[in-house]
Amino acid sequence: MASDSGHDDYALARVPSSARFHWFSVATQRFGQLSTLASFLIGATLGFGMTFWNAVLAITLGAVILEIMTIFTGIAGQREGLSTSLLARWTGFGANGAALIGLAISVSAVGWFGIQNAVSADGLVNLVGGLPSWGWALVVGLLITALVVRGVGSMAWAAYITVPAFLLMAGWSIAVELSRHDLAALTSAQPAGPPLSLLQGTTLVAGGFIVGAVITPDMSRFNRSGQDVVKQTVVGITVGEYVIGLIGVLLALALRTNDVIAIVTSTSGFIGTLIIVAATIKVNDWNLYAASLGIVTFVERTFGSRLHRGAVTVVVGVLGSVLGAMGVLDSFTGFLDLLGVLFPPIAGIMIAEYFVTRTWRPLLDTTRPAGALPDNAPAWVPAALVTWAVAATVGKYVHWGLPSINSVVVAFVLYVAAARLGLVRGIGTVATHRDSTAATGTAGAVSAPAQPAS
Repeated sequence: MASDSGHDDYALARVPSSARFHWFSVATQRFGQLSTLASFLIGATLGFGMTFWNAVLAITLGAVILEIMTIFTGIAGQREGLSTSLLARWTGFGANGAALIGLAISVSAVGWFGIQNAVSADGLVNLVGGLPSWGWALVVGLLITALVVRGVGSMAWAAYITVPAFLLMAGWSIAVELSRHDLAALTSAQPAGPPLSLLQGTTLVAGGFIVGAVITPDMSRFNRSGQDVVKQTVVGITVGEYVIGLIGVLLALALRTNDVIAIVTSTSGFIGTLIIVAATIKVNDWNLYAASLGIVTFVERTFGSRLHRGAVTVVVGVLGSVLGAMGVLDSFTGFLDLLGVLFPPIAGIMIAEYFVTRTWRPLLDTTRPAGALPDNAPAWVPAALVTWAVAATVGKYVHWGLPSINSVVVAFVLYVAAARLGLVRGIGTVATHRDSTAATGTAGAVSAPAQPAS
């Protein structure tokens, strides 16, 4: 099950330097995640409740928050060459906690994968017809599945095509609408809807991509350097949030409504079809990719079996497509939103462990030059699990400030404090499978003590 024979993409191993990509390739995919119809909707929501310049400030603050989080999690993933759910074993959660993270990511990602396929299918029915909604949902879902099976290299080539195509075609449709209005007047216009505060606007922007920041290692492990992570983050998030978000703001101010998605996809026939398909592919492929990595990690730890990422992709892609086509996932959106509360604290704990407390960092540093994994990991880290639960609760029920950012900060502070008090300790030891290093072409692993020093 080597990565180069079946596109396993180093699901349970470090990505070697020979398999890394130029930063622009990864940045294009990052930008593709942000330049979506959902980003238009966030921008339109801001423009419906805020003046143009207040919306600019909200986007700026939200983008800065996202960039800081994404850079830290991204550098950790790049340096170690590990996915989020695998890296978590040595960044605060232990092997069992990391398995839970992998499961949560997978359930959430598969759910949104199916739902977004179904949403795009409804648009295709209106524009093209020919198939019922469930038929288009299956077609789009299986198309994305076939793409993701071949790994991140194929996903990069898809981004080279879908990102420019989406921007050009959607941009043309938007330009036609905005040409009917005076831009100077729009920048000074009052919003048509109920007012949004700067805090609420910033929360919308930051919260809209917070899960993407958490799973950044899935993507950044293919970067060649920390500088590349910074470049791709600044370019992807800044350009994505500003270009797409501000266009959404202007459309809402121009049309006096927040229902601007119809404008973006209003071009009928072939062009409108390509807009919807391109928008779906370039964000939903990473949903499916993250789900496949999470499931591989979860099964390897829970059942002791190593699944091939490509095979997992086929199964979950078909399952997600079918469930989305049947409308089953629509009733689970509340549950998926609840899962979203769990993700921000993960970033806070991982950043605290990797960059500040560094309890298990020496194990990663020792094994990194050989491209191997530490021979074992702690089974459980109770302090991290308690911190995770407390921070998630704060994010869910404390509405002062930015809820998602509150949970990140609480997780970071509590974890560092627990480490300083000597409470961050592993319970039990889980051996790392020797096969996990096979895909990198290296042999062996470095043994780790059951309880590393704080």
